[in-house]
Amino acid sequence: MSNAGDDGGGTAPGVAQAEDEAVGAGAFKPVVFIGSAVMILAVSIWAIITPSGAEKAIGVTVDKISSWFGWYYFLAATLYLVFVVFIGVSKYGTIKLGPKHYKPDYGLFAWSAMLFAAGIGIDLMFFSVAGPVSHYLAPPEGDPETIEAARQAVVWTLFHYGITGWAMYALMGMVLGYFAFRHRLPLAIRSALYPIIGRRIHGRIGDAVDLAAIIGTVFGISVSLGIGVVQLNYGLKLLFDVPEGLPAQIGLIAVAVVMATVSAVAGVDKGIRRLSQLNVLLAVLLMVFILIVGEPFRLLNALVQNVGDYVAGFPSMTLNTFAYDQPTEWLDAWTLFFWAWWIAWAPFVGLFLARISRGRTLRQFVAATLIIPFLFTGLFLAIFGNSALFLVRDGNTEFGEAAMAAPEQGFYGLLEQYPGAGFSIGLATFVGLLLYVTSADSGALVMGNLSSDLPTPVTDAAPWLRIFWAVATGLLTLAMLIVGGVTALTDATIIMGLPFSFVMFLIMAGLYQALRTERMREEAQATSLPGSLSGRTMPHGPPGAPNWRRRLARAMTFPGRRAAGRFVDDVCRPAFMDVAGELREQGAEAELLEGVAEENGVAHVGLRVPIGPSDEFVYRAWPVEMPTPGFATRSLSTHDTYVRFEVQLAEGNQGYNVMGYTKEQLIADVLDQYERHLEFLRLHDEASARSALPDHRADDPEAHLPE
Repeated sequence: MSNAGDDGGGTAPGVAQAEDEAVGAGAFKPVVFIGSAVMILAVSIWAIITPSGAEKAIGVTVDKISSWFGWYYFLAATLYLVFVVFIGVSKYGTIKLGPKHYKPDYGLFAWSAMLFAAGIGIDLMFFSVAGPVSHYLAPPEGDPETIEAARQAVVWTLFHYGITGWAMYALMGMVLGYFAFRHRLPLAIRSALYPIIGRRIHGRIGDAVDLAAIIGTVFGISVSLGIGVVQLNYGLKLLFDVPEGLPAQIGLIAVAVVMATVSAVAGVDKGIRRLSQLNVLLAVLLMVFILIVGEPFRLLNALVQNVGDYVAGFPSMTLNTFAYDQPTEWLDAWTLFFWAWWIAWAPFVGLFLARISRGRTLRQFVAATLIIPFLFTGLFLAIFGNSALFLVRDGNTEFGEAAMAAPEQGFYGLLEQYPGAGFSIGLATFVGLLLYVTSADSGALVMGNLSSDLPTPVTDAAPWLRIFWAVATGLLTLAMLIVGGVTALTDATIIMGLPFSFVMFLIMAGLYQALRTERMREEAQATSLPGSLSGRTMPHGPPGAPNWRRRLARAMTFPGRRAAGRFVDDVCRPAFMDVAGELREQGAEAELLEGVAEENGVAHVGLRVPIGPSDEFVYRAWPVEMPTPGFATRSLSTHDTYVRFEVQLAEGNQGYNVMGYTKEQLIADVLDQYERHLEFLRLHDEASARSALPDHRADDPEAHLPE
């Protein structure tokens, strides 16, 4: 993940102070870091010292959650999906993850490839065989080892890896991307709550939200590492006769920690991205190999039927709590675990999705995130799952029982049934090792970012924080393996995913409120536009050249940094000082904002006007350095870049350039935007007053008229 420069986007409505109030930008958040670190280390040490006591306590807690909150997990997962789809298809879908004028960071192919890579994990290899075989031999309902059980076996696996889970990733991705890139808030979970709790996101409530996200993420990543350790251990046994057991698993955990540490020191953006893309290519190679050497036409027939069964059965499966004959053990091991696991991974994958999706609209983001990764995972699961089912249904019961009893053996056991087993097992082990290291590496980075105050959304945490989280995650993985292996990890995830599931509903509320507010701002701008235009018209132009000549000269000039500095000194600063002075005369507070843009070293000036207890007007003239156009022949002879001063408001970068304005023109533009902001506040208060009225009065326009 890169340390690329910020784009100079604006701040969220009423949150211009957010970036200035962040405590110690670049340092760790004491409450979040210490609180989550203490809890993770305490659980790890407790589990290592008293594994039997930890196993019993985890088991009892999972039983309670399953009986009390099983229905809640089903309902929550469904509501997440409905909300994400609603945002994508609604009028809010055209809003960008970033300033309005911003172009996507990546082309369509590269972006799709990275979305693809986000759906790849070593757990996919683990469950692609174990899942369908288990559902066939021990289905949640109906008789085992029947044609119906075979049809449902792959469909249940597709359901657990389907669009419901990806909707959770999409929710977190668009929330993080929207508030970070469009409103310049920290790339942290707490930012989504700004529309609800305002400045308190920098207090204890915000700390609690980020702490819950980190704890859930640590347990979610530990599940993947635990699964990876167990599966890789078995693969190494087949290849190099490495004995299965805790010593080898400790060694694999140490490898992950060391690799994550190396990346933390060396930088990880290109490494993670390239490893992820290599993982996709190798996984596709493995999938195509099985398709060719297996029974391709039989597999393709099954794939088409799986798709039809999944689409037809999805609505009923989504809310199927098995209320009348509940298979508790099956639900704990599969659906409840998967929903909790998706929730736990949502901050982790969501942050990655946000980082690669800047410049995309919400509609593009939702459609791509729900469809592209699932196409690959669905194909992978269908090919390997049906291959395993065919073996079992053709009489290889020994393979089926082994895959169900020891899931880590299922994938390798399937590969052993085909020609070239040495090649395919070696390839699978190499792919698994890459996936394993990438999960540990990027997981440590994300947890470091969540526990840090970072100066920009594309800045990463300090190396020592990433090293700490790599070690802490490895320690927790080891502790859970000592307690009860993969079962203990899955049970712990069900427990730790529950608190963050509640936070996700708050996040939904915050995002919806922010999007609704943004649309209201656009309406306010439209209604106030005639007044702005009439106020801009002056009977006499400024001294010197006529207005139209100055306007033409401005359009044909591409000034450099020196001219930009003169513009700040001669026009911007005096204009903002005059407006601030007049506002103070009118009884309002006003503050001059000054600084230097890190990306180009040019000064920027702005104005901040607090309005009421929780809102403010912010106007900045922000310097953006751009390549000089090819048609600007005179400017190209002196410099190959030029400086624009783009207007930033609280809601983001407006994309238009005020460089070359006179002082009077700049003041007029500031007042235009100030009037629009006041009009927005008026509409907002009016809408709030209407919503507070009884329904019959809110719907009846005549109800507000005097009698």
